[in-house]
Amino acid sequence: MKKIVSVSSKKDLAAFIDFPHDLYKDDPYYVPELFIAQRDLLTKHPFHKHNQVQCFLAYNGDKIVGRIAAILNNAHNSYNKVNDGFFGFFDCVNDTEVSTMLFDIATKWLKGKGVTGKLLGPVNFSTNEPCGLLVEGFDSSPFLMQTYNYPYYAQLIENFGLQKDVDLIAWHWDGQAYDDRSVRLLDSLQERLKRNNIIIRKVDLKKFKEETIKLREVYNSAWDQNTGFVPLTDDEFDYLAKDLKLILDPDFALVAEQNGKIVAFGLALPNYNEIFKKIKRGRLLPTGIFKLLFGKKDIQSIRIYALGVIDGYRKMGIEACLYGTIIKEYKQKGYKHAEAGWTLENNTMINEAIKAIKGDPYKKYRLYQKQI
Repeated sequence: MKKIVSVSSKKDLAAFIDFPHDLYKDDPYYVPELFIAQRDLLTKHPFHKHNQVQCFLAYNGDKIVGRIAAILNNAHNSYNKVNDGFFGFFDCVNDTEVSTMLFDIATKWLKGKGVTGKLLGPVNFSTNEPCGLLVEGFDSSPFLMQTYNYPYYAQLIENFGLQKDVDLIAWHWDGQAYDDRSVRLLDSLQERLKRNNIIIRKVDLKKFKEETIKLREVYNSAWDQNTGFVPLTDDEFDYLAKDLKLILDPDFALVAEQNGKIVAFGLALPNYNEIFKKIKRGRLLPTGIFKLLFGKKDIQSIRIYALGVIDGYRKMGIEACLYGTIIKEYKQKGYKHAEAGWTLENNTMINEAIKAIKGDPYKKYRLYQKQI
């Protein structure tokens, strides 16, 4: 007999986090999330201070066959002047009855919270975190902080009446197969920026707290026109920055600064998913911690996680300088693969710029919507 259970205990939460490990146990491309990180995200993240999340598990008899989280993002609704609800953390066996039960309970819960607009997702918890359903590019593992799922998920979601809202594109470079024009022009581009008192520098980790305050302003300004964007609160940005500091390479953490004001930043991250893939069920103990500590030197790829320029400073060559500096470091460090993204499919300016440096649009993620 199939049933839905609300996650209400530590045992339920552990089962919720662990379900994908069993579902994907035979999938060569699956990367387990770290248990401790998922647990903290679902219980301690500052998002919970102003918003609500309810997780659900689907059972067939005593076996878990699906999961979903219903998410009431008050900040999204206030910022965008809507009354929507989200779903996230969706994983399910290939069974329309089970997926429908999950979407039904999430919708019912959101309605009970007063939501009258759209059901949107998948997001974990917003577009500031991993989001989108993989719909193209199933032949490789996801990069750090990207989602992954079976191809049949799209049909399960669409069977519930959810339709495409927008697609998100991830771009790939293999080895040295990129256009290094921005590297060759780097010196002249930087000289041109200097004439406007703009310099490119690395983030100062010794003054990380002060840097974080400035970076938050840029982040909330540079992405404010993106679909589904919600400004991060101070606590949320600090939480994100603290996590990123643990894994960033200072050579890939860059800012553009004019007279002490940060006007842009670019951040690429070592692709720790190469290590996480080897950590069974996402558990750092007893042996996972050693794989994490000693595996960094063997990482072969990076993800260009974010590159944003505030309004009034675009089309000045800052983007090219940031990309050029990242590519230069990538080349010097001998990495073999790089991913950038995601980018919105309708962001023509940035997509054309990435194509110009030979980016390959190799994965596509989809956000769905349905009127509740």
